[in-house]
Amino acid sequence: MISLGEIYDKDINFLLGSGASFGVLPTLKLGLRTENGQRWTLEELATQFENAKDQRYIPLFMHYYVSCIRPAQLLDVGSVTDEVGKNVLANYRMFLETVLSMLQRRPALDRRCNLFTTNYDGCIPLVADDLLRRGSYDFVLNDGTRGFRRKLLEARNFNSFLCQTGVFDRHKSSVPQINLIHLHGSVYWSKAEDGIEVNYSINTGNDLLDGAAREKLAAFSAGLMNAEFNLAQLVQPEFEPEELDAFWEKYEIIPVVNPTKWKFHETVYEEHYYQMLRLLSYELEKPNAVLITFGFSFADEHILNLVKRSLSNPHLQVFICCYGKSTHEILSAQFRQYSNVKCITLDNDEQLDFSAFNSKIFTGRTEKTVEAMAPANIQGQPAVIPLVAAVPANENVA
Repeated sequence: MISLGEIYDKDINFLLGSGASFGVLPTLKLGLRTENGQRWTLEELATQFENAKDQRYIPLFMHYYVSCIRPAQLLDVGSVTDEVGKNVLANYRMFLETVLSMLQRRPALDRRCNLFTTNYDGCIPLVADDLLRRGSYDFVLNDGTRGFRRKLLEARNFNSFLCQTGVFDRHKSSVPQINLIHLHGSVYWSKAEDGIEVNYSINTGNDLLDGAAREKLAAFSAGLMNAEFNLAQLVQPEFEPEELDAFWEKYEIIPVVNPTKWKFHETVYEEHYYQMLRLLSYELEKPNAVLITFGFSFADEHILNLVKRSLSNPHLQVFICCYGKSTHEILSAQFRQYSNVKCITLDNDEQLDFSAFNSKIFTGRTEKTVEAMAPANIQGQPAVIPLVAAVPANENVA
């Protein structure tokens, strides 16, 4: 468990990856198996295809567009009706409520935290908007934009905050604020001359693939997600070269990071990307900085190396939430030499999904209540939370 009582007054940063939105949108994990029996990720397979000049490279990104990007463009909270999707949104809501309750405990003029995400979907702003509309919370979700008819994104806007004053300015307090920082872009972005415009309207137009193209792609997509398939069994779909070129020309305009090189195709987006990486670096260099990651695999080498460099700050504390045992082993090995990193997993091979994160790791329940519920851990000491093992990265898993 991450004790809110120990971190609420520190410089808190969150980093959420695709695991947080899994259920509304898929992760980049494919079903297709490698020669060693491991599942390919989209990043790994795209890199493999690109290096080998494989003709299945562009169809792979067609699959990525159909399964991930287009559903994110069409996402609406009210249209999510399946139980899995509703549970994802409920978990986002619970997470934001816990963050807001933590911020309320901070000093009157210091009620801010940073939420970095590599997701390009709208789960966070849409759920936050729903919370505000219900009137249960008064807070600001600062996405870095300013404007009325046109909302333009600028890095400097993350330094602003809203302050409330009493009559005759006799007292002041800041409204709780969460800075939402998209590290890998957003489906709500578009280029506006030399800047970035943000529009949260649902993008019902501009579908890059029509019905006929989707039919051609269907068998290829099914093969990518088939756990019984290997690379040799993945048959290339029958697209004409002109069709592939036309898709790729339009795909490169979309303002999300390309999973092969972790770069944008457009200079305006690329400049903002590096500005946000610098912002993350700056925040992690602060005294008493805290970074909590969830659903993030550290596959982005820029972010991985940035966090490792920041760990030279002896006051920085990093909590890495690992989905399962294999993920825990990989990330523990990556951060083994850093004593200020804790890789968190659950015992008994239980998966640390978003529900478990909210109920067992990052929870607003008091420690006294939790301790009364918890059994002893395997060392015989009182556990803070049932089944949770918070293990320093440079120690073996118990």
